[in-house]
Amino acid sequence: MTLIDGKKVADDIKREIAAEVDNMVAAGMRRPHLAAILVGHDGGSETYVANKVKACEMCGFKSTLIRYEEDVTEQELLDTIARFNADPDVDGFIVQLPLPRHISEQRIIEAIDYRKDVDGFHPVNVGRMSIGLPCFVSATPAGIIELLRRYNVPTRGANCVVLGRSNIVGKPVASLMMQKADPGNATVTVLHSASRDIKEKCAEADIIIAALGSPGFVTEDMVKPGATIIDVGTTRVPDASRKSGFRLSGDVDFDNVAPKCAFITPVPGGVGPMTICSLMKNTLLAAKKEIYS
Repeated sequence: MTLIDGKKVADDIKREIAAEVDNMVAAGMRRPHLAAILVGHDGGSETYVANKVKACEMCGFKSTLIRYEEDVTEQELLDTIARFNADPDVDGFIVQLPLPRHISEQRIIEAIDYRKDVDGFHPVNVGRMSIGLPCFVSATPAGIIELLRRYNVPTRGANCVVLGRSNIVGKPVASLMMQKADPGNATVTVLHSASRDIKEKCAEADIIIAALGSPGFVTEDMVKPGATIIDVGTTRVPDASRKSGFRLSGDVDFDNVAPKCAFITPVPGGVGPMTICSLMKNTLLAAKKEIYS
């Protein structure tokens, strides 16, 4: 069994990006600039944005963070988005999700200039990804593909089961695994809450990508020997033995599943670190105008 170390891969990639940024600056180009809009004080969002700022520092990027309280109006957010869209110094920006209920997430996503949409959520980027055109790929699916690439996990012709159909992970990673690419060229089955015979279908899979947000859902009897398991789940579960009072749990029963696997990602330290790393890569591509001129 090989443990896929997402933290190490992410650190390697951030160092590669930093070296490229140093070369850009030495050539007289400006540093890439990533901005973020954070609404409210959601614990997970606060942690993600704080890690984004740290990653920007490691990569040599300029970063900007705009904070709003939860009572911010939708129009105020739209005005800030319009300002970032028009600012030539901002290469890419994100609006951290989730947003308060009185704000339409889809309206906010569509207001972002797709050429600065480094989260890869805008319909233009989603559509281009689905047909294999250059685009900003959403960060978590891009991170998963990069882990498969760097660990040389065979995907061509493999039976791949994706558990979950969210717009952020399930649907895009299924699309990427089907592309004529390496990694890719897999035979993909997407399973969700309305699917039948989930256990049996998982047991036939060469690769399982679990993105349900259901702790310990994938059990030993759902995994065939030699399978590759990519666990995207990061659910906070109570744990009185921890100072924080909780621990992060993946969608996979790691202790019992891992011995059967050829490759498996841990939680934490697997897919999670790759998400921010992919955001940095998209920002670099935006700064270099490699996707959209």
